[in-house]
Amino acid sequence: MLKVQLTKKRREFSVQVSLELDQGGSLALFGASGAGKSTVLACIAGIEDPDDGFIRLGELQIFPPSLPLHRRPLGYLTQEPHLFPHLSVRENVMFGISGNHAGESEQLRWINTLRDRLRLAPLWEAPAACVSGGQGRRVALARALARRPPLLLLDEPFAGLDRRLVRELIEDLAMWRQMLGFSIIAVDHQAEVLQRLCPERAIVLESGQVVQQGTWQELYQSPATPALRSLLAAL
Repeated sequence: MLKVQLTKKRREFSVQVSLELDQGGSLALFGASGAGKSTVLACIAGIEDPDDGFIRLGELQIFPPSLPLHRRPLGYLTQEPHLFPHLSVRENVMFGISGNHAGESEQLRWINTLRDRLRLAPLWEAPAACVSGGQGRRVALARALARRPPLLLLDEPFAGLDRRLVRELIEDLAMWRQMLGFSIIAVDHQAEVLQRLCPERAIVLESGQVVQQGTWQELYQSPATPALRSLLAAL
């Protein structure tokens, strides 16, 4: 479903990554802080443009040329919820859903499912400016999933949240991925979270370069570099 080959120049090094991801699959981007993992997600999402390469999602050419953010059929979730403070929680979740589809019964059922499973009902009509940090993350997750995108990008979206809430959110994401068939690419500083979000496969980055890819078992059994061995041993 997704094919990526990109080069993005950084001050210290260039990020060079090639990856493919089937529909409904999951992929973890693993490595030390500053290895270039978030840069890959930002290029796929459209926050940054690669300096070279291509990004295709199904039959849709995302880059080049750079497809506008609002036309990219994906959800993108980071540590910051980036809510519209002047809109209500409901309006934030519904943002980006066209008027032609907002009133459809199936769409409304899905929005209500997100509202209830993410415990947003008491906040539904409250201004987004009034919600707490943890509540804002749940609102942002609902907004990212509201359009039922074929691809969900997660860049440490659960950092700092209560462990119980993180566990519940991961369980919900696994259930929704099975139900809707979307794909996930995730970055997280906690390997436990990353392995539960993306149990199938991981790509390891060091200084912008792919040094190993495979199953988590393969990474643990035969780490390709001393840095990866040290990183895994510290977990």
